[in-house]
Amino acid sequence: MRVSTHLRAHLSATEQEVNAWLGDAKHMPSPHFSERAEHSEIDLIVVHCISLPEGSDDVRAIHALFQGDLDTSAHESFADLEGLRVSAHVLIDRAGKVYQYVPFDKAAWHAGDSSWRGRTRCNDFSIGIELQGTDDTAFEQAQYARLGDVIGVLMSSYPRLGLQSIVGHCHVAPRRKQDPGRQFDWSRLMRTLTEAH
Repeated sequence: MRVSTHLRAHLSATEQEVNAWLGDAKHMPSPHFSERAEHSEIDLIVVHCISLPEGSDDVRAIHALFQGDLDTSAHESFADLEGLRVSAHVLIDRAGKVYQYVPFDKAAWHAGDSSWRGRTRCNDFSIGIELQGTDDTAFEQAQYARLGDVIGVLMSSYPRLGLQSIVGHCHVAPRRKQDPGRQFDWSRLMRTLTEAH
């Protein structure tokens, strides 16, 4: 597999087996995770988007939210986030920089009340990847490139993952969520992954 030329070299066998941290990501550990359910296998990738406040290019509030340190008085739109305990495995910012909050062998709290193909509690068997952005704005070329890199690493590390395993938050929680939104180019992502094989 010729995917993840930038990231794959930095995920050693030891890292895969012990902590599943991407060596090339900035590690920002979150307290918001749990052990995966017994006998669950990773076979789903859920793509999200996030921006705090909405439309901001600053990632500091996103980091604070996922690390449980968000000052909800800092912006009026943060009021609803008081006491919220959420995380993702990975965030890719507008420039394509990768941040990791939860090791892949643990369950990040990204999907919430969710189901996929008859199974509930998607956090138990999925990996959550956030793209910095909003439901209705286009994502950057650097984000697609790095998303392809990260997914390539995951597909080479977890054998049950394939192209059919990649969905949006909107697919696993359609009544609640719209992200990554109508501007997300699924065809572009699939071409990137297919060309890398």
